Amino acid sequence: MKTKIIRTSTIAMSLNLLLKGQLSFLLKHYDVIAVSGYDDDLELVKNREKVAVKDIKMERQIAPFQDLISLYKLYKFFKKEKPTIVHSITPKAGLLTMMAAKYAGVPLRIHTFTGLIFPSKKGFFQKLLIAMDKVLCWHATHIFPEGNGVKQDLEKYKITSKPLKIIANGNVNGIDVDYFNVENVTIEEKQKLKNELNILSEDFVFIFVGRLVGDKGINELVRAFSKLQTPNSKLLLVGPLENNLDPLLPETLKEINYNPNIISVGYQTDVRKYYAISNVLVFPSYREGFPNVVLQAGAMQLPSIVTNINGSNEIIKHNKNGLIIPVQNSDAIFVAMLTIMNQVDINDMKKQARIMIENRYKQELVWEALLKEYKELEKSVL
Repeated sequence: MKTKIIRTSTIAMSLNLLLKGQLSFLLKHYDVIAVSGYDDDLELVKNREKVAVKDIKMERQIAPFQDLISLYKLYKFFKKEKPTIVHSITPKAGLLTMMAAKYAGVPLRIHTFTGLIFPSKKGFFQKLLIAMDKVLCWHATHIFPEGNGVKQDLEKYKITSKPLKIIANGNVNGIDVDYFNVENVTIEEKQKLKNELNILSEDFVFIFVGRLVGDKGINELVRAFSKLQTPNSKLLLVGPLENNLDPLLPETLKEINYNPNIISVGYQTDVRKYYAISNVLVFPSYREGFPNVVLQAGAMQLPSIVTNINGSNEIIKHNKNGLIIPVQNSDAIFVAMLTIMNQVDINDMKKQARIMIENRYKQELVWEALLKEYKELEKSVL
């Protein structure tokens, strides 16, 4: 009889996107149940990963009454299923899962911190978030930071005195280097997309992939690009514009709308062909846990210009597979863009970009390291 593992996240999209392929890999060794609120993403996880699923709704925001209901449902479910391991990702699922699992008597309670919100907050809200993460860690038996930056912040703010272990070289799931491979995009596909976007063969294309919001550094990126004023440079923005939370500045929106060299294509389900027609990723985010976008770009042989933040500064080695610049600094982005455009040959940097991803973040490496950790932890409770 296989050991039972329950993986939880606040919303099913996290299970779908962050753990793609990992659950079906674990299913070869364990009975696996995926838990989150039910929607199309959870159904997709069920069908693709072939694991059992359970619908337990959890609110992303602080909602005391609903949180108590979710906590009770998780507790009842864990008591019924009697898993050996419960492993959560995302903040709210982590808090509720670790509490419910402890009181249900689950022996191994693991939470992966994929990013921390509180370092960027201030005042009472920061104190509340820190308190919640401390409660989470107290109820957990094992804490996995996604990278060294996350680990250092957990230590700096004294969130827990428990050992903090990074799996493999970091990142929750690694990168599928067979899927993110420039050879999967044909010359004809690239030319067709370039024609659609009015990109010429001599154009140098900077690409950003992600949500178009303030804390992703879009205001600084657009400001820096507008100063380039070179007719053969393009800025390709791939991601949804979100006006509700952290909206872009009016002048940024105006520049995106009226600058003919800025191309915004919105959210795309398959970003590979956009990477394939680009030269460099620019990812000037203010904070991250361990950005998948930088991993994807590297696998697609793109050097990256990134800010000196958690995750990004672990994936990118300055002047080897990209450039690292200060946070919230449009002048630094501008100089980095000029520097990388004026390099006579960036082919070596492109080659290193993929090699470094293959050697350190290949998906199978992360999965095998996680499996090994599970097996070692199991021995401690037998």
